[in-house]
Amino acid sequence: MANPVFSARNPRTGVHDYQCEHTTSAELDEIVKRLRKTQPVWAALKVEERFKALQDFVSAVEKNGEKVLAALKADTGRVRIAQLEFHALRSVLDRVGADARAMLVDVPAKPTMVPHIHGSGHYVPYGIMGNITPWNFPLLLSFIDTFPALIAGNAVVIKPSEVTPRWVDPIREALKEVPAVNDVLVFARGPGDTGAALIERVDFVSFTGSVRTGRKVAEAAARRFIPVFLELGGKDPAVVLASANVDMATSGILRATVAATGQACQSLERVYVARPIYDQFVAQITEKAKAVTIDMDDAENGFVGPFIFDRQAEIVADHVRDAVAKGAKVLTGGELLSKGGKWMRPTVIVDVNHKMKVMTEETFGPVIPIMPFDTVDEAVGLANDTVYGLSASVYGDEADAMPVARRLNGGAVSINDGSLTAMVQDTAHESFGLSGMGASRFGPEGVLRYVRRKALLNNTKGPMDVGGKIVPL
Repeated sequence: MANPVFSARNPRTGVHDYQCEHTTSAELDEIVKRLRKTQPVWAALKVEERFKALQDFVSAVEKNGEKVLAALKADTGRVRIAQLEFHALRSVLDRVGADARAMLVDVPAKPTMVPHIHGSGHYVPYGIMGNITPWNFPLLLSFIDTFPALIAGNAVVIKPSEVTPRWVDPIREALKEVPAVNDVLVFARGPGDTGAALIERVDFVSFTGSVRTGRKVAEAAARRFIPVFLELGGKDPAVVLASANVDMATSGILRATVAATGQACQSLERVYVARPIYDQFVAQITEKAKAVTIDMDDAENGFVGPFIFDRQAEIVADHVRDAVAKGAKVLTGGELLSKGGKWMRPTVIVDVNHKMKVMTEETFGPVIPIMPFDTVDEAVGLANDTVYGLSASVYGDEADAMPVARRLNGGAVSINDGSLTAMVQDTAHESFGLSGMGASRFGPEGVLRYVRRKALLNNTKGPMDVGGKIVPL
């Protein structure tokens, strides 16, 4: 009996032009059975040997670059960002390799609170990681967890989004060229049921995606009593203080809201501006937003691309309609444009409040809702009025901005810029609220979330007997 088949939609044409088979539960059983044999062999290698094998794998991916890029472009409808994803693989691996060499070393023995008992530390990989990944940056966000998990000695099963499955084909071809990595890295494609089946078979889980699905993943992992790391959504605020350079702030916020069509978890989604500069800010960002081009007619030209997932386009349109129905005003953009795929021009909205979806729910589109504030306390209160806490931004003189940054409920706060976590991955941060759970994947210590730390307690004199007397070694 043939495996079930699912189809994928091309974001530029709107046509379902790709099909692939589901990975069945029986196939997952066989995959995990095989990985149980190969993972200990991989873990027995030195960190440097695992790193070298992964370098060879990335070289094979690069050699297969034309096919990888073609698949990514078909999956996401993007050209420039597909190239950025592809070229980032090497730098991500290099960062992880440096972190692993520094961190995955045994902790030297030293006296404990009982001086003749010396404690040391040893790191042990969990075994097999199930890595359930999203559609917005399908290649990069698959390997941002896979590389450190592998270099730490684990095997990995990646379950990519069924929305963007094409890129897996050329990556599988590259894997065949590096048997050591091919033995410990497997893809399982299919819908949500495939991810659920994967959780039932692995030793720990990494999930990047929506809060709604993240809850299900966390609950399933909890039932199995296995660790889970969640990187979820956000509703990132930007606070623009009266001391901000308006030209700089409008440019930075515009880029951080509409880059990747706003389809990034760290995109800025709501803006609070000090009232003395509010009118100037709104006028400037509206003018700049109108000048941003979309690539509807030419994939090679235009900054804002199509919505990857057609349902997300409808969510964004619904948020705009909801705001207008409740009294908001759209100054530019706001219409869902169709040419097979779906686009929206950068959209500036004013007269908004926290009773509107666009200010409280994750929009995930190129929408910039703007509110004025009168005091810093008011701005901080508005920014923190959310169930999320992924990241945030503050614009203003450093002396003014830094105290505000410390008060915002976000895992990372960009100062005089936006969405810097997309560029800076060597500084650890952990999410607030519903934006995630678990230790940071970033910073040198990020590699340690893929291992357990074992304590080795060595009695250098000898144990005590029942009378409390030490029996010498």
